[in-house]
Amino acid sequence: MARSRTPKFDASEVITNEIIRIIERGVLPWRKPWTAGGSSRPLRVGGEPYQGVNNFLLTMRTVMAGHSSPFWMTLPQANALDAKVRKGEKSSVVVYYGQSRKDAGGEDDRSDGDDSSEEARIFRFQKSYRVFNACQIEGLPDSFFPDPEPAPEHPPSEPIPHMQAFFDAIDITTVFTGTEAYYLPPVDKVFMPSISRFDNPRNFYGIWAHELAHATKAPHRLNRDYGLSKFGNTSYAREEIVAELTSVFLGQTLGFTAHTLEMNAAYLYNWLRVLRSDKGAIFKHAADAQRACGYLIARSEAGRAGEDAEAA
Repeated sequence: MARSRTPKFDASEVITNEIIRIIERGVLPWRKPWTAGGSSRPLRVGGEPYQGVNNFLLTMRTVMAGHSSPFWMTLPQANALDAKVRKGEKSSVVVYYGQSRKDAGGEDDRSDGDDSSEEARIFRFQKSYRVFNACQIEGLPDSFFPDPEPAPEHPPSEPIPHMQAFFDAIDITTVFTGTEAYYLPPVDKVFMPSISRFDNPRNFYGIWAHELAHATKAPHRLNRDYGLSKFGNTSYAREEIVAELTSVFLGQTLGFTAHTLEMNAAYLYNWLRVLRSDKGAIFKHAADAQRACGYLIARSEAGRAGEDAEAA
């Protein structure tokens, strides 16, 4: 009698199905303003912020579980600190990427780093591991539970100085007019309503980040292309996910959350259609969003450096 085989664990499928179940409830939890222990980003055991899809996943899980610590760690890492995961606590799946080199003979070589041979091929691979939030663990030092910082208050409909300075320094033209927000590729300009239309100025910057993210797809910037994009089609939906995640990542740095002018069933459907059809989509688009976020930060820094040089 043949022995039944346990299906191989598929991290991409598990993670994608998790996100689908959440969105099917009609919510995007990563849009909820949050900080845990004064940090707006999930942190590794050593204090380094998570990046890309792991940042997104642990942000979502922190918000949904209401964790008050930003720190996440593996079971061995907790044990090394003489701490124990509480009985019954569930882990969270995250991923990491690596690469290996195979020569013409088929031998796997991960050590010498010599890729000069035309016969050598580089293979990227994905592996998963499980982490727990510090709030799920007993016996950790107090340093894993930093005191929360009060959220700063800002006058309604008024610019927030550090956010305004960041966006003003980016060399992508923004025109403030009308009631709609969009990026228009033929003229390479972003169009935004005035901040005076927003009671919460953080929402203004969340939308501005979203539209600037779209502008990064231009050929002379990051040259991001998912095929012919028309309102409502899959290419359009993929680009919307990238813009959403870029706004999430940028907002963690500056202090706002992702936002759009319309939050409706059609917007949620865009996410669901892409995720249901491609279990690898969230990983690719989170990486694209991390690149877009990095690009906008670099352009802002360059713009402000130029201003400082002129003023000197």
